[in-house]
Amino acid sequence: MPEKSIIATFAYQVIREWVTQRTRFRLEPVPPELAVKAACFVSIHLTSDGSLRGCIGTIYSRFPTLHDEVQHNAISAAENDTRFSPLRCDELDNIHVTVDVLSIPEKTSIENLDPQKFGIIVELDGYKRAVLLPNLPGVDTVEQQIKIVKRKANLSMFNNDDLTFYRFTSTRYEPL
Repeated sequence: MPEKSIIATFAYQVIREWVTQRTRFRLEPVPPELAVKAACFVSIHLTSDGSLRGCIGTIYSRFPTLHDEVQHNAISAAENDTRFSPLRCDELDNIHVTVDVLSIPEKTSIENLDPQKFGIIVELDGYKRAVLLPNLPGVDTVEQQIKIVKRKANLSMFNNDDLTFYRFTSTRYEPL
């Protein structure tokens, strides 16, 4: 169950201001929960049916604070997710935004995965990779999780033994 937090409220405010004004919304002063350094994913879902409308994130933090990480990823989720057209103003009242704040990924074996608890990263030779967040609806088994993440990375033709797997936990936040 997602926790309610200023983190996701901030992500929604960033998206709203970017889509309507093309300016970057900032919180000043930065609240303590956004002052830490952490990687995150910002997900946008349609409230009508819960379908994904955009999701962009980082598995390692790229910015000094979660505030900046959320800001960058929220704009990217609304604008740059290549699976979708950019978010429009008329959609803003019909979206639900969540933010997953990630732990540092750790190398793992398939036996130590649990799709409800751990997100997964699959990688081939350190350059081709994909990520799947934990606790996603319809992803109930490790086999499903691996199949999806391998397809995302275009690695379905490879045996699992040829790939490197990492796991991470995340805390999912929704707006206050």
